[in-house]
Amino acid sequence: MRSLFHLAYHVNDLDTARGFYGGILGCEEGRSTDSWVDFDFFGHQISLHLGKPFETTNTGKVGDHMVPMPHLGVILPLEDWNTLSERLKGAKVDFVMPPVVRFKGEPGEQWTMFFRDPSGNPIEVKGFADFASVYAK
Repeated sequence: MRSLFHLAYHVNDLDTARGFYGGILGCEEGRSTDSWVDFDFFGHQISLHLGKPFETTNTGKVGDHMVPMPHLGVILPLEDWNTLSERLKGAKVDFVMPPVVRFKGEPGEQWTMFFRDPSGNPIEVKGFADFASVYAK
């Protein structure tokens, strides 16, 4: 059985969040009030609430990069990942880890990128040519 994932976290400003998640990432906005807004985050639900964003530290090792922990993320089909990567570059998003391929030619070959939303919340987006290899060893 497949299910939807839900994650709620804080942002500093809802209008800025709308511009980033809706405008740059292309996520469809759902319900909202004056203190929160829902988005369809690539098929999953995120709820952005006004408040202090969660604390992160660069303690996650991904290749040669130290990336923020904790972080949220999504896995996309490679074509969609490429489209999003170009959109983020065009929007001049500052990457924590720029788009790169990992495990090239190995099981679990994937493309990944890390960036932060305007409130500083870290996001990882992975791309796979074949979802059957997501858990490959």
